[in-house]
Amino acid sequence: MKSFYLLLIGIFAIETARSQTDSIPSFVRDSLDIYTNRALQEWNLPGVAVCIVKNGKVVLAKGFGVKELGKPEKVDENTLFMIGSNTKAFTATALAMLDKEKKLSLDDKVTKWIPEFKLENKMAGEQAIIRDLLCHRIGFHTFQGDFTYWTSNLTRKEVIEKMGHIKAEYPFRTTWGYTNAAFLTAGEIIPKATGMQWEDFIKQRIFDPLGMSSTLALSKDFPNAPNKCTPHTIAFGQLMKIPVSNIDNLAPAGSISSSVNDMSKWVIMQLDNGRYNGNEVIPASAIAQTRIPHSILGNGGSMYNKGHFALYGLGWFMEEYSGRKIVSHTGGVNGFVTSVTLVPEEKLGIIVFTNTDQNLFYEALKWEILDAYLGNTYRNYSKVYLGFNRNNEASQNRKHKMLQDSAALQIKPELTLTAYTGKYSNDVYGEMNVVQEAGELRMKFSHHPNMYARLQSLGGNRFYASFSDPEFNEAVFPFTVQDGKVKSVTVKVADFIEYNPYEFVKMQ
Repeated sequence: MKSFYLLLIGIFAIETARSQTDSIPSFVRDSLDIYTNRALQEWNLPGVAVCIVKNGKVVLAKGFGVKELGKPEKVDENTLFMIGSNTKAFTATALAMLDKEKKLSLDDKVTKWIPEFKLENKMAGEQAIIRDLLCHRIGFHTFQGDFTYWTSNLTRKEVIEKMGHIKAEYPFRTTWGYTNAAFLTAGEIIPKATGMQWEDFIKQRIFDPLGMSSTLALSKDFPNAPNKCTPHTIAFGQLMKIPVSNIDNLAPAGSISSSVNDMSKWVIMQLDNGRYNGNEVIPASAIAQTRIPHSILGNGGSMYNKGHFALYGLGWFMEEYSGRKIVSHTGGVNGFVTSVTLVPEEKLGIIVFTNTDQNLFYEALKWEILDAYLGNTYRNYSKVYLGFNRNNEASQNRKHKMLQDSAALQIKPELTLTAYTGKYSNDVYGEMNVVQEAGELRMKFSHHPNMYARLQSLGGNRFYASFSDPEFNEAVFPFTVQDGKVKSVTVKVADFIEYNPYEFVKMQ
């Protein structure tokens, strides 16, 4: 009798294990490793880390590839990546917690906490509330102002002051425009309300209770981490290592570094309405606040799926996919792109980190996993996105070759090189100098002292500008000349940093 009872237990255990295995989609169980390892080669990716959370448990947490090009150390589930704008959900959640604790209200005017806050649209600056900052509706074009701030030597206070000089592209609260400096401003309200710096509050109130012991709030601490990735980019067809970016002047918008293991705890808590290991870490009402739609982006949907909405809450994108509400965000910082996706109805979370900023695989793998769990047809998003990427790369390479070939002709400019030198100024950025060094013109920027742009004549008053920092890319800079004198120059950096051009007026 006893042996029969033990046999029943054994059969039950086998069936339970089989049931649990069967609940993992075949793509995840049988194909994900092959899919990702193939992508490392096809996309020229040094490393990838992926994590899947389902029903409060980690189904998979794994690293692929290497931490640094040319070195053997493998990525694992505890390897740190800079997560970029996935930081924003932490900042918005922190402010929603303070709203719940009545230490502030998300409907407070920004000037209540930061009296010196101003916008070029005076009324908008006076009327802006904390929610406006957290849902990107202050009227700026996406990334507007970021050239001034990104990897610059400006302090957080100076970034907020610079915002007041930007002429918004759209009327206040009419159009969504992704604004990193707005999230910085929101984060700087935290020390006013609590006496704790943003980075300390995030650590003590979120990282520590969740056991995110490896996660770092500030980018300055990333280089000293023992298990971390090196950032990479692709410039002119070559994969290369690049320096770690210090973006702590925009910290609440994008400075966190984490591993997929640590981030799984954040995702589990998000999917359980603020609870982790049975304990409330964040009130459910604060979680709900961040998922209230505030900005309309469009109808949503993907290339294979019709959608009915695409919205932005507070630090989260929200859209419909295959009949489910998706809560997600992506993050991009020099050398890294990442994604975090929540499907609350399915209690499903997907995390994908990569250590090069020139890929769409981090999104392709997310959709592949999502389709697998939702029972959708396998699409091979990586192949589709790779086709788009290769076409774009070929176009960029043609443009690069054309510019280099034109510069190699050494066509003389309209004026002497000396005529273009001097001090220039832009109302938002500040000062820039054009100097002659090593027989060529170089453009040097006051807030990016370690970077310059090399200027090579294309004839007339047009110059091919190539930045010493490859992230800022290359472009044609036209100088405006009147009566034989240089009046101004138009500067354009990579869209990854900012879409808007800057006009610098010659001062002397």
